[in-house]
Amino acid sequence: MMHHEQVVIHTGERSGLPVMVAIHSTALGPAAGGLRLWHYPDWRDGLADALRLSAAMTAKFAVAGLPGGGGKTVVVLPGRGELDPRRRRDVLRDVADVIASLGGRYATGPDVGTGPDDMALIGETTPYVFCRPARLGGSGDSSPHTARGSLAALRAVGRRLYGTASMKGLRLAVMGLGRVGAGLARLLAAEGAALTVTDIDPAGRGIADELGALWCPPDGILAADVDILVPAALGSVLTAQTVPELRCRAVVGPANNQLASPDVADLLHHRGIVWVPDHVVSAGGVINAVSTELHRVGADRAQARVLAIGTTVDELLDTAHRHGRTPARAAEELALRRLRGASAPAGSPAPRGRTWEI
Repeated sequence: MMHHEQVVIHTGERSGLPVMVAIHSTALGPAAGGLRLWHYPDWRDGLADALRLSAAMTAKFAVAGLPGGGGKTVVVLPGRGELDPRRRRDVLRDVADVIASLGGRYATGPDVGTGPDDMALIGETTPYVFCRPARLGGSGDSSPHTARGSLAALRAVGRRLYGTASMKGLRLAVMGLGRVGAGLARLLAAEGAALTVTDIDPAGRGIADELGALWCPPDGILAADVDILVPAALGSVLTAQTVPELRCRAVVGPANNQLASPDVADLLHHRGIVWVPDHVVSAGGVINAVSTELHRVGADRAQARVLAIGTTVDELLDTAHRHGRTPARAAEELALRRLRGASAPAGSPAPRGRTWEI
C-alpha cells in the first residue's frame, strides 16, 4: 500500500525548513493525517516517516469504513534544540500555506511535536485542519476518544476469548501512562479490571496508586502474567526476541507501530496470541476529530463511529478465524477491498515556491 498519489516537499518561505506532505490516497475521500515536527538525522528520514505514516492512515480510515484517506505532514527540525516561539510560528504558517495550496485534498491535525493550539494557528490560514481547541469550536484533545475506542476493541477481544465484554476481573497490563494510557487505565479500573501498569516516568506510580494497580518496572511488563497486554506508549515493542516472553492471550493497545516488523504478527499467531492491529485500536481520536470538524457530524454520531471500533474488531476476528489467518492480514485485505472499490479523484496543483513532487 506504499503507492502515493502525491508527495510535496516545499521549502518554507519564512522558516527555510523542508515541509513535506505525503498524500497516500484520496480514493475514499480527502486525506487527513497529523503534523509531525521532529529532529531527524537527515531530511530523507523525515520523508520516509511521512510516507510510512500516511499509508498507515489510509489503512486506518479504510478499515474503519470512513470517507477519508491517509496523509501526513513532516517538518524536519534543525539540530536538537527546541524552536523559539517566533520560529515555531514561522514553521506553522509555512505548513498552513502548503496545506491551503492543496485545495482540500488533505487536512492536518496534531502529532508528535504539535498540539491543538498549533492547529488553531494553522486554522487562521486554511480550514483544512482538525483537533483545534474546544474553545475555538474544535474537538480539542483527542486522547479521551482514543481511550474509548481502545476500550471498545478490548471489549470485542474479551467477548472472543472469555465470552463477555465486561473487563471485570480480567487481568490487563497497561504499558505506558501518557494521556491515552492513563485515560484507558482509568476506564478499565472503573470496570473492575485487575491492572498491572508501568511507565518510563516514575511519576506513573502515582497513577498506579490512584487506581489500586500493581506497579511493574518497564523492563518486566512484557512478561507479566496477564490476560491481555495493552501497549500504550512507544512502538516496536513486539519483536522476535520479546514475543517468546509474552504470557498473555492477547495484545490490544493504542500504541502506534507496535510490531518491529510485519512478520512479528505471524509469530504472535503461531503462539496463539491474538494481536489486533494498532491502527484499528487507536483510531478513536482521529475518527472523532475528523467526524466532527471535517465531516461536520454531531457529537453522538461521532461517538457512535468511535465505538464502532468494537464491531470492526469483531468482524476482523471472525474473518481471521474463518480463514485461518492473522487479524493483521484480515485488516489489510479489508482495507484493500474498500480501496479497490473506489476511484481516486484527479490531482491538484502543487504549492508555489521551491517544490518537488515525487
